[in-house]
Amino acid sequence: MPRPEVLDRIKQAEQEADEIVAEAEEDREEIISEARTKAERIRAEAEEEADELEESRLEEARKEIEAERERLLAEGAEDRERLREEAESNVDEAVEYAIERFEEAVHAQT
Repeated sequence: MPRPEVLDRIKQAEQEADEIVAEAEEDREEIISEARTKAERIRAEAEEEADELEESRLEEARKEIEAERERLLAEGAEDRERLREEAESNVDEAVEYAIERFEEAVHAQT
């Protein structure tokens, strides 16, 4: 093969190699871009799921706190009513006791 033909074939091979490298570079950039887009989408979805889970747990905690609050208020109302009834039942005894003590004090002075 004559020398100019060899040089042309070398140049052609180099040009083809450059095209292959350029194409590979474009493919690489496209793959990286797609991967970044996919990673961002996955991150956004994970963040959204985490926010939803957090809100769900907070709502559940609020319901539990409200239920406990209602239970404590009902318990307090029951205790208050029981104490009021006990106090009312002791009023007659207290009055009798006070009258007895008063009468004793009056008799002691006479």
